[in-house]
Amino acid sequence: MRPPHSPTTSESQLSPEAPGENRSAWRRRLHEIIFEADTPAGKLFDVLLIALIVLSVIVVFLESVPDLRERNALAFRIVEWLLTLLFSAEYALRLVCVGHPWRYAVSFYGIVDLLAILPTYLSLLVPGMQSLMVIRALRLLRVFRVFKMARYLREGRVLATAIWSTRRKIIVFLLTVLTLVTIIGALMYLIEGEKNGFDSIPRGMYWAIVTLTTVGYGDISPHTWVGQLFASLVMIMGYGIIAVPTGIVTVALSRAGEQPISTQVCPACAAEGHDADARYCKYCGAGL
Repeated sequence: MRPPHSPTTSESQLSPEAPGENRSAWRRRLHEIIFEADTPAGKLFDVLLIALIVLSVIVVFLESVPDLRERNALAFRIVEWLLTLLFSAEYALRLVCVGHPWRYAVSFYGIVDLLAILPTYLSLLVPGMQSLMVIRALRLLRVFRVFKMARYLREGRVLATAIWSTRRKIIVFLLTVLTLVTIIGALMYLIEGEKNGFDSIPRGMYWAIVTLTTVGYGDISPHTWVGQLFASLVMIMGYGIIAVPTGIVTVALSRAGEQPISTQVCPACAAEGHDADARYCKYCGAGL
């Protein structure tokens, strides 16, 4: 027979485990607000965050204007530190509410979030570092998730996959172009010589790059008829070279799959880009 004051089953479950369960529920709710955009609270948080990011970038731009900086130096500094403290608190909360903080810290958005707050602190040691706060503009990439622009996330993933799948071809192409640039630069050095501005092979290589890419600065040009004839061939060659990487990536894009992806963020590692029907994170295996 059970003693009269012994705890029941429900009471014994609540006493030692309730704090942990409450904390888990609190972290889940925080994760939903900070990382998700499917709820009113989450969307409101992200919209306010984007507004603060835009404000911080505008402040950096205005501070770079000498007249405005001299007249409003103190105001700019106060706003800068206030925004930095808010972003620091947000970064800390992101680490708290994910299951694997280190995975988020080394992810793309995790690194961007960290770099967004470091310049202000580093400016205490190295004056002028606060100008690097323009990197906060990269955080505006979250707008695709906030406003449910999943189609853009999907297209971005297709483009990234196509470029990654053709990386070897592109590397071979760039090495071939570098070889051509070296040969063309050396030939122009021999044809034109120092008297016409081609005083070294590196200078000839610079001219070859400008000509092959059809930029044509015009700061250096051939003067002899042989050099001009050779330059004409290089110009025509440039049009063909530009088309090669475009064709490589286009073929890869046509072959890339276009599976729809959702705006769901993994609660454990904060990874994004999951398939619309995914139930588990494809990076860490956590449930979505």
